[in-house]
Amino acid sequence: MPKLREETIGSGDMSWLGSAHGIHNCRTETIDVSAFTKATHYPDGYIPSGTPVSKVDGVLVPYDPTEDTGNADSFAGHIFTDQAVVGDADIPAPLLDHGRVKADKVPGTFTAPASQPNTTIVYL
Repeated sequence: MPKLREETIGSGDMSWLGSAHGIHNCRTETIDVSAFTKATHYPDGYIPSGTPVSKVDGVLVPYDPTEDTGNADSFAGHIFTDQAVVGDADIPAPLLDHGRVKADKVPGTFTAPASQPNTTIVYL
């Protein structure tokens, strides 16, 4: 008998979006779930919409502006929709890397990066 589970998950709190520009052009990337901490990044069982991330070695990891190794300070964009985390397997997710974002509505403590060579995001 297969293990079945039921989940209800939506797009999440999208109040961090500053406009609809770019939302139809999110690209699919892979989240390295092992780089995220349950208590910090997904205490409710999902990585929330708007979470800022970096791309390191081809996968998305939490954005950390103080990190100076492994390019974790190289901002890649924001996870577009809530992403359910079940186990520790990497998961595909849409990444918003251009558009308008309300920095004060981004989940967690976030300060817009001064330099964003990998994105074209305007912070409001």
